[in-house]
Order: sequence, then structure tokens, then C-alpha cells
Amino acid sequence: MARLLLVEDDLTIRTPLLRALREFGHAVAAASTALDGLRDALDDRPDLIVLDLGLPDLDGAEMLRMLRAVSAVPVVVATARDDEAGIVRLLDAGADDYLVKPFTAAQLDARIRAVLRRSAVGDAAEAALVVGGLRIDPRGRRVTLDGAPVELTPREFDLLHHLAGRPGQVVTKRELLTEVWRIPYGGADKTVDVHLSWLRRKLGESAQRPRYLHTVRGVGVRLDVPGSDR
Repeated sequence: MARLLLVEDDLTIRTPLLRALREFGHAVAAASTALDGLRDALDDRPDLIVLDLGLPDLDGAEMLRMLRAVSAVPVVVATARDDEAGIVRLLDAGADDYLVKPFTAAQLDARIRAVLRRSAVGDAAEAALVVGGLRIDPRGRRVTLDGAPVELTPREFDLLHHLAGRPGQVVTKRELLTEVWRIPYGGADKTVDVHLSWLRRKLGESAQRPRYLHTVRGVGVRLDVPGSDR
């Protein structure tokens, strides 16, 4: 049984979802505003939040941004907004999955269970990853480079963590879009390229003068210890 927080202002949607999710075996609390949802998320520490975007006090995207500053709780966005650019922005901002209305309670339950499975796998692999002078701490979501802290966005952290878990391996952009961005049917390679560029800058390197992040043209990217022979 998972402890869920449903942040949804529409009573005609909130009531049947509460009933259905409880019938699926979850313990569900509800909030109708973003500020109430933030308070409940911090006070009650749910296992997962189901978040609508069209809230009366703050946009759900702003709530997500504020939440990610203080919590790594998994979030499934459930909303009527279906534009691809908006979906990518929310995934970049730290959403774990995105479901477009209308949907059934069974579909939402399946997404919730999938996100919680991924979270459980992550909890089982919480040891810090060390590659050369890079240290990635998944529990605290902190990165240091040669002992100095590196400030990353949630998506930059997820991207670096995924690569650091596969040192020396070439990871394709399709895999990154699927595993980091959670876009199952592919997406724009430019999304990966832009985030790699930002990540390189924060690691003090560039595509022309790589230290850790090496582009394999036409294939993907590889994270290596500086100076390793290839």
C-alpha cells in the first residue's frame, strides 16, 4: 500500500479518484490548492504525489518547482495539458511521469505503481557513485568535482547519475530520453544535446575539450575517467 497525496481542485474529479485509488489499496489524502499540497507534502511525507496543473492559487508547474527545492518525492502530473513542449519542461523540472486527461483510475494506478517500482530500485542503489574526481550522491542529490560542490538542476543530476552508473559505456540518446526523460517513444535529440552542453559547462569542459563527457558521433555519449585510454 502506498501513501498518496492527490492535489486536484476539481471536486468532480477529486472525489471519484480518491475513491478509486483507495479501492486499489492506497492510502490517499487530498489537497485542493498548491499551497495546501506543499504543506501536506512536507508535513505528511507521502510516497508519491499526483499533481494537477490548473490549481486556483498557483500553477501546478510552480508548485512542482517549489517542491523540488525541498523534496525528492515522486510526482505524477495528471492534467489536461497535452503539448509536447510543456510535457518536456515539466519532466525537466522534476516530474517523474505525466498523464493526460481524460484517463481511467486503472491507468493512473499503473503509472503510480511503475514510478514507485523505479523509486524502489533507486532506493536499493543509493550508494554514492565515484568516477575520477566526480562524486554523485543520489540520496542527497549532491555532486562534487574534485571536492568542490557542483550545482545541478534535477534533470542535469539525473542525466549525470545515469551516465555515472555506466562508466566507459556508450549510452545512446534514445536510452537517455527513455530512462532519464521518461519519454517512451523517443523525442528530440536536441533536448539531450542542450542538457549535455549545460552539464559540460558546469563540469568545466566543452564538447571540443572533453574531460568526462565524450560524444561518440552518431551513437551517443560516454562518461570516462579523465586520461583513460580509449
